[in-house]
Amino acid sequence: MSAQPARVPLLIACALGIEQLALRAGDRGGAGGPVTVLRTGMGPAAAERSVTRMLADPALRDAAVLATGFCAGLAPGMHPGDLVVAEETRDLRGTTACVGTELLVKELTRAVPGRTVHTGPLTGSDHVVRGPERSDLLATGAIAVDMESAVTLLSAVRVGERPVAAVRVVVDAPEHELVRIGTVRGGISAFRVLRSVLPAFFEWHRSLLLPRR
Repeated sequence: MSAQPARVPLLIACALGIEQLALRAGDRGGAGGPVTVLRTGMGPAAAERSVTRMLADPALRDAAVLATGFCAGLAPGMHPGDLVVAEETRDLRGTTACVGTELLVKELTRAVPGRTVHTGPLTGSDHVVRGPERSDLLATGAIAVDMESAVTLLSAVRVGERPVAAVRVVVDAPEHELVRIGTVRGGISAFRVLRSVLPAFFEWHRSLLLPRR
């Protein structure tokens, strides 16, 4: 039934206050059900604690979970403001398959026209990745890296079966590392993109055919 997905909550998890600010500043119209934007704090340990605690709330027990925020691009030619839609997230603990990748790509292209959308594996790290380490991670097949997405989705599915996805905005890339003053402009660009993605997240949420409990 078309009304069924609307009764399933959506938990959007990000790590940083600036990411939460961008999401709260976005267009909140069109949500298909209750939406919670969770700031987990930085790093995998903080993300695991926060997501596990939130999903223990009976109101969010069946929530779909979407990890978002900024990331580091690994592939040459990536630019700040590009979007990454994960086909899977991975770290040393395991790999989590994402749901609805094609739909997210379609809706993000509509929500943020002109921005490049990349798809592929999103890998996790417990530190900020710089320099040659990017090449090592790229060699594993990953296209981008962040510190929270992999553990966020793995924690979510361990609590209970649910749809999960990860969408990240590139804030730095091999030719545009954050250590450069010039990447301040890239950070502003990434913030503006993140502020515009909520309609795509809501469409993904509405499309889910979730079973009744």
